[in-house]
Amino acid sequence: MFIDYLATMLINLVAALCLVALYLILGIDKPDQRRWAPGFAITGLVLLVTGWRLLSTWPLPGSYDIAFGGAALLFGAVLAGAALAQAFCWDMLTVTVYAFFAGLAAVILGVRVINLGMSQQPILAGIGYILAGLGGVLSTPVWYLRRYTWIRWLAALVLLATALIWAIIGYGAYWEHLADFAKWTPPGMQQ
Repeated sequence: MFIDYLATMLINLVAALCLVALYLILGIDKPDQRRWAPGFAITGLVLLVTGWRLLSTWPLPGSYDIAFGGAALLFGAVLAGAALAQAFCWDMLTVTVYAFFAGLAAVILGVRVINLGMSQQPILAGIGYILAGLGGVLSTPVWYLRRYTWIRWLAALVLLATALIWAIIGYGAYWEHLADFAKWTPPGMQQ
């Protein structure tokens, strides 16, 4: 049996997407950005560590490690970069440029997840990837147009819709994984 911490990654992703949406509504135009750094750092660190682990140890079957690990690592880097920029009062332009390329990868992953029928809900997961990716692709224009409240709200609503999709998948995965792993024992305890 493989080790599966994907549900934890997904719920962390939900928290990160909600945090970014909240930041767009309440914090992006404030002069002091430091208050947002801890939340971005926490969610970014979890995604960096778990994404790296998925890519380096390959615990999931098939190409799920590539899809989930790669996307987690890239988004984790965006969040960590944003946390540093906020903590040190740096401009976020370079973070948004990185987010563009990470977002483009997520859009491609979303299309491919649908195409290959990956996961138990491939269309929903694919849409989740695509919407999250669009958030990254559009981050530079949103950053430059942040003085327009409607643009920030529109971007935040897309991120919240994306969070809802991943929450459905993530909490569903917790529900299923508890049943799937209920009788599993570590190799050292097996008789």
